[in-house]
Amino acid sequence: MTQSDCVQSLRGKSRGSFRARPSWLDTGIAVLLAGCARYVPVALPSGPITAPAALTSIDSTRIDRPFLRAEPIDLTRPLTPNALAVLAVLRSPDLTAARAKAGVVDAQSFAARLLPDPTLTFGFDYRYAGPDMFNGMLGQLGLDLAALRTRRVAAQASRAAGEQVRLDIAWAEWQAAGAARLQGVRITALAAVRDLDRASATTATRVLDASLRAAGRGDIGGDAVESRRLAALDATDRARIDERDLAAARFELNRLLGLPPATALVLAATPPVTPPPPATVLDALARTARLDLLALQAGYRAQEAAVHRAVLDQFPALTLSINTARDTADNRTVGPSVAFTAPIWNRNRGGIAVATATRAQLGAEYAARLAQTSANIAAAAGLVAAALRQRDALAPALPALARFAAASRRAADRGDLATATADVAEQSLRDRQRTLIALDQAAAEGLIALELLTGAPHEGWTR
Repeated sequence: MTQSDCVQSLRGKSRGSFRARPSWLDTGIAVLLAGCARYVPVALPSGPITAPAALTSIDSTRIDRPFLRAEPIDLTRPLTPNALAVLAVLRSPDLTAARAKAGVVDAQSFAARLLPDPTLTFGFDYRYAGPDMFNGMLGQLGLDLAALRTRRVAAQASRAAGEQVRLDIAWAEWQAAGAARLQGVRITALAAVRDLDRASATTATRVLDASLRAAGRGDIGGDAVESRRLAALDATDRARIDERDLAAARFELNRLLGLPPATALVLAATPPVTPPPPATVLDALARTARLDLLALQAGYRAQEAAVHRAVLDQFPALTLSINTARDTADNRTVGPSVAFTAPIWNRNRGGIAVATATRAQLGAEYAARLAQTSANIAAAAGLVAAALRQRDALAPALPALARFAAASRRAADRGDLATATADVAEQSLRDRQRTLIALDQAAAEGLIALELLTGAPHEGWTR
């Protein structure tokens, strides 16, 4: 029923009850309707995802997160890891939906602070027979005192729940930013591996063609041709798998950033990885910086308030009323009345037991999260250290392999060396480069994983 419908209904009732509608009735109706909320329908969003600003730029000055830096973002230029994180926080549809929860919590906190409305009761007894000359009338004004008693703890619980939701949203933003950066590292590594495997497939196909011609002349046997055919098929399959994996990774990144699937992003090179601090230092940092741990603490405080409220609810629930009445003999009375629930059998023992058990559960979950965090940080730190150690062992030999491969190709072009020997030298170089790319990817992903586990970017680990 709309506000105008409500007015017409009340006015219609007034016409049926009074010959002349008094002015105070209009005033009362206006006062009551002044505080009425109006219903306004809101349709669900529709239509495809659109790219921002014709895929040219995005305003990142709205970023006020401590783990992100505001920077100009141009989707036609290479995107840094920080730019990917900013895009994920600004445009992720999942985060947009999560941030809508904050509005719900604000409304719940507002509702918890409101005073309970009084209850008004009116009664009318029509005298249809008897010696008395009047109709009976009754009026009552009631107020729920139990709601006033628990109002403070209800507000405490609501504030703690609101803090928990905001911390959970901030933690989700941090995870989304890290996921976008992880996807950027994977795309960069897949693109580099794809280029190497393409070169290997081209070389293997060329060697197979030369072997087939040599077999046609009778210079080599069928076993040699078969081995080279299998090598060419294997190299071609790896190149095709690289293409599929790279396309899937690009689609996933666009999904994380809330961009159309066909958006072509250019990524900047992954910065080098430096060794992280010891796992004990990172574990101590995580206990103060991880937003999910802070959210669990806020949830525990909310449950503490719930336990307090359950204890308060064991006491009688009081309702105070002021009554006034007139009977058919025109006797008029006024006086208070108190109604309460006698705490004899129940005494809210069930509610107290549930609230206390829930608090114990939240405490156990917090302890389990701390233990899991420590174990995950130790494992991730070990993986990063192992990847960096293996890379440091293999990287020094790469320049010599590159020089040997280049010299072998020059000698083969002059006819001083067999082409197959130059191909083997170049393939050895590509295999070493592929291994180093995998180690760089593992180290970069491990560093981002450590950032996600500690709840802070690595630039602040030493501060």
